[in-house]
Amino acid sequence: MVLLQSVYLTFLKNLRMQELDISVVIPQLNEEESLPELTEWLVRVMEKEGFRYEVIFIDDGSTDNSWQVIEQLSARFSTVKGIRFQRNYGKSAALNVGFEAAQGRAIFTMDADLQDSPDELPAMYHRLFEEGLDLISGWKKKRYDPISKTLPTKLFNWATRKVSGINNLHDFNCGLKVYRREVVKSIEVYGEMHRYIPVIAKWAGFKRIEEQVVEHRARKYGHTKFGLERFINGFLDLMSIYFVGRFGKKPMHFFGLIGTLSFFTGGVITLVVIYEKLSKIAQGLPHRDITAQPLFFLALVLVIIGVQLFLTGFLAELVSRSSADRNRYLIRQSTGLG
Repeated sequence: MVLLQSVYLTFLKNLRMQELDISVVIPQLNEEESLPELTEWLVRVMEKEGFRYEVIFIDDGSTDNSWQVIEQLSARFSTVKGIRFQRNYGKSAALNVGFEAAQGRAIFTMDADLQDSPDELPAMYHRLFEEGLDLISGWKKKRYDPISKTLPTKLFNWATRKVSGINNLHDFNCGLKVYRREVVKSIEVYGEMHRYIPVIAKWAGFKRIEEQVVEHRARKYGHTKFGLERFINGFLDLMSIYFVGRFGKKPMHFFGLIGTLSFFTGGVITLVVIYEKLSKIAQGLPHRDITAQPLFFLALVLVIIGVQLFLTGFLAELVSRSSADRNRYLIRQSTGLG
């Protein structure tokens, strides 16, 4: 029995030795000019540091020759892989697919436009494990963007800090981040939620989040794929994440609370209106019909809204209890292998 246990532990250790150190997930859209330079830079950094690694390009429905370039790079470098979308699904979908495919202990994300420097990766990798962190987000402290982009970005980051409670991050939308493998395998990124992965990770229980100042390089090729509408969509997505993260497993706590307050307020107003009429009748004073008073209709609306919110809460509870992940819990465990 002791011998079998020893063989098993040795097998696990050997398996761990063979696993990849780093996966670099790079979503890209029409970046054919920058892909060769970025890949060569990444390979140079990784091989210099002796990392076991993979580079995963996610082609998000490019209309240029990006996919052909990725195929050529994959044939040239055995560590380069590619996943192609039939059409454009967005950065969040690309990251989510990349996270599913990644096998490294540490999962990096970066943009394909050469504005993120691969030279930052080794320091972020070592810090991630030396400090026992779950996630490190880059902070482009010095940016090469026009003021029309930097000012809304600062407002966006301020609002995200206030809502999420992650007060030590200055740049939530920086493309250069590194995660422990357990983090990306435990979360789902969809819609436009790629801006809020640190928030999603925190709501999933991964709270050891830090940032690191990184270099922001001027764009060398092409042009940005995002317009000013991303800030409006960003705030709406932030509200969605906040609600789902706080009330996703207990929607009745949200709808039931507001419904109770609305129903109770309407009931109190109704009693006040009735008491006022009965009091005037008892004193022989002139009085109006209850249905002739505006407060009655206000009370009626509040009662109806309260009932509707209660029903919404019950339905949301039924949906939540019927979901496939209703009893899904994230558990940290150690194999004792170091």
